[in-house]
Amino acid sequence: MTHPSDTRAYFFKIDTTIKKIRNALQKQFIDSGFDLTVDQWVVIDHLYRNPGISQNTISDMTTKDAPTVTRIIDLLCQKGLTERRMADTDRRKFLVYLTAAGETKYGEVLPIVSAMRRKGWGDLSDDDYQHFVRIMDSIYSNISK
Repeated sequence: MTHPSDTRAYFFKIDTTIKKIRNALQKQFIDSGFDLTVDQWVVIDHLYRNPGISQNTISDMTTKDAPTVTRIIDLLCQKGLTERRMADTDRRKFLVYLTAAGETKYGEVLPIVSAMRRKGWGDLSDDDYQHFVRIMDSIYSNISK
């Protein structure tokens, strides 16, 4: 017997939606004069919410591989937006922080990200959001098993 999900390309729908959002957000960054990629923004956002986390933690949070996260952080350091500091408890480990310029950049870019989120969500309700989160969490959990 065919399962309903066998013929529903929901992975494709999720993937194309994510790509559409990323492309639209990147265009907004460019149009607003921000020298920032969406991936760099994601790292900045995580560092703003979780100052002093390791590159491995950033990798886990963003689901990006370690070499990619290292490259992103290197670029953000070159731009003066982040810095690596040696961990107090383990001198072999570095923790990543936003600089003052990084915190300023976060504040400048957040309104653009928020506007894109509002545009994407449109007139969907809080109830719609709860259903969306439940469904996405369920798919994530099922794939993780």
